[in-house]
Parts: sequence; C-alpha cells; structure tokens
Amino acid sequence: MQRMESIKSLIHHQQIKLKHLSARIFNEKSLVLSQTTPYEVIAEFDQTKIRYYAAQQRLYKEPLVFVAPLAINMDIYDLYPYRSLIQYFQAQGFDVYLIDWGRLTYQDRHLNFLSFIRKALPEYIQVIRTHSQSDKISLHGWSMAGIFVLLYSALNQPNHVKNLIVLGSPIDSYASGRIGKLYQFVHKSIASNKKLQTRLYSGLPKRLIHTPGILNALGFKILDPKGWIDGHIQLLKNLENKKLVQEHATLGHFLNNMIDYPAGINQDMLFNVWLQNPLKHGAIRLQDQVIELKNIQSSLLIGAGRSDQLVTADAVKPLTQLTSSSDVTFTLIPGGHLGLMSSQASSEEFWPMFKHWLAQRSTQIQG
Repeated sequence: MQRMESIKSLIHHQQIKLKHLSARIFNEKSLVLSQTTPYEVIAEFDQTKIRYYAAQQRLYKEPLVFVAPLAINMDIYDLYPYRSLIQYFQAQGFDVYLIDWGRLTYQDRHLNFLSFIRKALPEYIQVIRTHSQSDKISLHGWSMAGIFVLLYSALNQPNHVKNLIVLGSPIDSYASGRIGKLYQFVHKSIASNKKLQTRLYSGLPKRLIHTPGILNALGFKILDPKGWIDGHIQLLKNLENKKLVQEHATLGHFLNNMIDYPAGINQDMLFNVWLQNPLKHGAIRLQDQVIELKNIQSSLLIGAGRSDQLVTADAVKPLTQLTSSSDVTFTLIPGGHLGLMSSQASSEEFWPMFKHWLAQRSTQIQG
C-alpha cells in the first residue's frame, strides 16, 4: 500500500513537472509576471511614452524619474508583483515616472546621444515637472541610461535635478575588466591608422551599425553565458516549483524581447564612450558640443554591481571625482549588470539603502 502511494506521488510530481515544462516552452506568456502595476500615460512623443505611477501615499515633493536604457523593454522596472522597483518606491511615498522609449526600429537609425540628452529629455522632464507640480526631480539612470542622465545634467542648465542616481555606467571603460582591456587594445590599434580612425570615429554608414533587437538579445546572453546556462539548469532541476518556473519565464521574456539600438547610438556608445574613453577625463565631445561632468552639482548616488563583468566597479567609481557635487555616495550592489537592478539580494540590501538616501535628500510633504 505504501509503495503504491509512493508511486502515485512520483507520477503526480512528474505530471506537474511536465505541465510546467510544457507551459514554459509553448505558452511562455501565461507565466510572465512582469509589468502588472497600473500606470497612467501622461504624454506621448512618437513611440515614447511617459508613464506615471502614483505613490500609495505621497510623502515627498520631488518625484523619482526612471530613464530607461535603450534596447531593453520596461519589464526590469516592474519585474515581479512581489519584487518591483516601481512598487517599492510607490510604497515608500514617492511618485514615480518612467520614460519608456518604445520600440525603436531601423527607421530610427539616425538617433544619437544628442537626440536624447539635448532634445528629448529636456522636453520630457518639463512635462514631468508640470505634472508633478515640482520644480525639482530625482533622476535615475542604469547602464546606458546612466550616461544619458549624466550628460543631460551636465549639458542643461538649469537641469532641475536635485538628486542624481547613476548605476552600472562606464566612466573609465578601460578599467572594466577583460572587456575594458579589449577596448583599449582596439582603440590603440585604430589610432595607429589615421585613415581608419577618421572613418570609424567620424561616422560609419548608419545601415551598417544599426543593430536589431534579436542581436541585442543574443549579445546580452553572450556577455554572461554561464548565468544563462545556470538559469536553465536550475529550471530543469526545479520544474515542480511554479514560482521558479514563472520567474524563469519572466526573465526570459525580458531577455528575449530586446529592442533595436539605433545606429547613431551605437556610434556614440561604442566608438566614442567605450573605445575612446573620454569620460575618464570628465568630458566628452558630441558633434559640436563639449559636455563637462564638472557642471553637475546635484546630490549624487553612484552604484556598481559587485559581480558585474560588463561594467565593473573600477569602471564606475571614477565618477566620484569628476563632478562638482559636494554630496557624493558610492556603493556596491549585489549582482551583475542585470542583477543589480532586479535580484532578490539587491532588493533586500540596496533598495532600502537607496530609499534612505533619497528620503534624506527629498522635501517631505507636510501632512
């Protein structure tokens, strides 16, 4: 009798595993948990939307504005109902805005850094200031978006940024581990050939360097093949755990649905920021514009992932010395380039620290 019960239990567990595996392979969307938090779209500009997530009970005057990097979808900011960066700050009394760039395509290949920092962000931030009835904002940028918010703040005066948060953004790109050494080697090789240097750094044909979303998704996985493989191994070992299967599907949905990088952005990010490494010295030239980080005076929170192999802590930390801010905080965050934004360890360790830092530097609304 006991043997029969054991066999039935084993069969039941195998059926659950097969059910979860089938759903994971053939019906991923039914498992995805991301982007469930309600929001209001307060403005649209072409494909760009400004999302507004109202605080549960507004305690602070300055809203928290998330500027998303390009290529990614918005899942990362609202990944799980029980671990959502947006919901966390809503619950802490901050109105939250998210600048969602939309699904850029080959038609947007002409867009470059200046398109975002000199044209788009000033207009969008004005909309947010009007909607929030706050002259000042707190501005957050992760990865490439960290470069966006830095250069926006340095270029535009007044920039209306009271608190600036920059996470996982390359400042001294050559210091970023093996990939940094590769960029340094490539730049030296290019610099020895003036004709090639002029051709690459002055602008390649946009049709050659525009990258579709599928290539960006592949590139993200190639940068961390061990993490990608380990995730699949953990899935197969824990197929009976529906929550884990849902989390794997949710993260897979994020990674598999990357968006195009416009060619102009690739030109600026790869050939200017990564290869030439100008930000190490506190300034960058973009076409006719020289932008100096010393123009930034906001309170500044700088973060780097402890295990980030794409943008290491050594690549991020020089920013602490390059602005005119008298209030600079540097911290290490659990996780790699993606995990520093979304991991459970980050939510438990970094999010409370971030909230405390931001609350101390925000204006409390008197009840």
